[in-house]
Amino acid sequence: MSNKNNNTSNGLGLGMILFLIFMVLKLTDNINWSWWWVTAPLWIPVLLAIAIAGPIALAAYFKYKRK
Repeated sequence: MSNKNNNTSNGLGLGMILFLIFMVLKLTDNINWSWWWVTAPLWIPVLLAIAIAGPIALAAYFKYKRK
C-alpha cells in the first residue's frame, strides 16, 4: 500500500480567474482601471497573509526568545 498525498489542485483559483477577467477587460478597453487594480486579485491576498502572519510570527519570536 502506498500512502500518497493527493491534496494538490490543478485548477485556477478565484484570484487568478478575477485577474484574467480584469486583464481581458482592460486590454479590450472596457474598463479604465489602473494596472494596480487589475492585478489586485494577485497581490492583495499576499499582503493580507503578511499582515496577519507577520505580527503573529513576531509575537511568537519574542515570546520564545525570552525562554
